[in-house]
Amino acid sequence: MVRRANAPTRRAERRAERQDRRARRQGGNREWERYRMTQRLVSIGDDYFVENAVGEQVFVIDGKALRLRKTLKMTDRRTGDEYVIKERVARVMDTMTVRKNGRRAAAVKKAMVTPLRERFTVLVPGGENLKIRGNIVDHEYQFTRGGMPVAAVSKQWFRMRDNYGIEVAPGEDAGVIIACAVALDMMEHPAR
Repeated sequence: MVRRANAPTRRAERRAERQDRRARRQGGNREWERYRMTQRLVSIGDDYFVENAVGEQVFVIDGKALRLRKTLKMTDRRTGDEYVIKERVARVMDTMTVRKNGRRAAAVKKAMVTPLRERFTVLVPGGENLKIRGNIVDHEYQFTRGGMPVAAVSKQWFRMRDNYGIEVAPGEDAGVIIACAVALDMMEHPAR
């Protein structure tokens, strides 16, 4: 039996392809930061924690502000940054703003005409806007900038009911992405 000289490299390539497919199924890119959210995000008066991939509570979402109006406060426990997610009233389109440390960081807008599916845009002051594509209601969507993915949301990464994951690309502000995902959840599920 004659063995080919390139057989070990083919085997290694196939193994690497299998590992990449498995990584994509289990949560996409290995370098991206991963966070775990709960679908029933906040009940009035309760605090909620967003965990990272190792189970540390990274963000705290305060539900007390939800009593008066659709406003949530989120705090990054590592850096102390504060995010305020607030509904804009008296608008033609659904809009929620995200403020980071008192400055406007993003505005999540729903497209005015959406015949087949819902479309959203994240307006970033002083930067390139993000597009959100996918199934928002079922938590299976992507944030893209210039056609390139910068974050992904999926329920497939967790076997537990009512959980979904958020993956954020290196160099992106994870707090703003998570706050935008929370805003989308509030816009799509107003009864929660």
